[in-house]
Amino acid sequence: MTYSIVTSSKTGNTQAVADAIAAALPPEGCVYRGAPAPEALDADVIFAGFWTDKGTCAQDMAGFLPLCGGKKVALFGTAGFGGDPDYFNMLLENVKKLLPSDAVYLGGWMCQGRMPGSVRARFAAQLEQDPENANAKRMLENFDRALSHPDEADLAAAAFFSNGKLVGETAAAESL
Repeated sequence: MTYSIVTSSKTGNTQAVADAIAAALPPEGCVYRGAPAPEALDADVIFAGFWTDKGTCAQDMAGFLPLCGGKKVALFGTAGFGGDPDYFNMLLENVKKLLPSDAVYLGGWMCQGRMPGSVRARFAAQLEQDPENANAKRMLENFDRALSHPDEADLAAAAFFSNGKLVGETAAAESL
């Protein structure tokens, strides 16, 4: 079975996950690895990786996913404001909606990713102006937790997720 790993990564988090996925899969099956491009559609299975932008994937991935008609697609992504499985599931559902109805959804996997320092500075400034700002405190705590992600456990979990998609774990596949 052939596959492509299509990745949209702004800060390197999603690329690190894509690299772990690539290392876990048989290299001879890879027909494409890179940014969203039509060449990726030559594969049987598409691993589509994205960074989270306003509750969904970035524009380049949003433009690619509707082209995946008739393909088996597994989603993976990173989100700075992560750590909550319900939030990750909501993101995956939002991105899954971009797939055409004849795509076969193989499932999705997400992990937290570190964010640029400018994000921390914004919340620190809010807290400086209002030391009781509970939301700013929560956001700073989340930022600090995200600094180590994706970590080795995240990358191992991504590799495990992806390998299952090529070795027959398609019983749970969902036609859209």
